[in-house]
Amino acid sequence: MSERHTYRVIVRGTWDGLTDEARARLLAEAPEHGLTSMRFSEEGSLSYEPSPLKHFSMRYVVVSDAADGEEMAGAIAEDRAETALRERGYGFRDLRSTVTDLDTMKINRKSASRR
Repeated sequence: MSERHTYRVIVRGTWDGLTDEARARLLAEAPEHGLTSMRFSEEGSLSYEPSPLKHFSMRYVVVSDAADGEEMAGAIAEDRAETALRERGYGFRDLRSTVTDLDTMKINRKSASRR
């Protein structure tokens, strides 16, 4: 069995071609999608600013084969984002992702003398 890694992926994009209904829904739900909603999860969490209603981000946890690497984790998260946004009827463009491999991430611990 191959080694699995856990990745945190931030998918960013731009709203595009929003219908009046989708725009109204996003504006009405904006308080639920602000800074306090930013968390990483398998199903993803959407965050955006209502004014101007231009960009958004979605945060995902992706667990996949380490051999597939960060590029695959980013592709999986972008696919999840596309699916979620389409299901909600939101137009978007320019998806791009930033991936962090939690299993290889270096943690800088403060030494006892620096506490």
